[in-house]
Amino acid sequence: MTASRTPATAEELRGAGLRVTAARVALLETVRGGDHLGVEAIAAGVRDRVGHVSLQAVYEALHALTAAGLVRRIEPAGSPARFEGRVGDNHHHVVCRSCGAVADVDCAVGDAPCLTASNDHGFSIDEAEVVYWGLCPGCSTVRSS
Repeated sequence: MTASRTPATAEELRGAGLRVTAARVALLETVRGGDHLGVEAIAAGVRDRVGHVSLQAVYEALHALTAAGLVRRIEPAGSPARFEGRVGDNHHHVVCRSCGAVADVDCAVGDAPCLTASNDHGFSIDEAEVVYWGLCPGCSTVRSS
């Protein structure tokens, strides 16, 4: 664990009303240091930092951190859930159809235009999910060869 980051992470957990544990600190730092990680990769990162932790504990901590708004869960169609530390904005994702790589994409224009639905059906919309699908540069190169 990074000593300079850990106290700030612990304070964020406390500020969100969550109990601070070594596993939760390690999990939040692993998610934030990763790139749209799956549960297995997060569990491995936590284990590298604090030793043994059960997969169930990782799932429970991810649920708590997601509910607290410290972590965002995304589920591209046909893929297992992934988690990211970029929260608090309305960004989207691009997903490679071949290898499953995921990258962030900011809203195309201005101030989250996708939050203005043509018909909101009375809903109070606070998030829109747009997923762009295609081939990442590596997979595009392989296919064109």
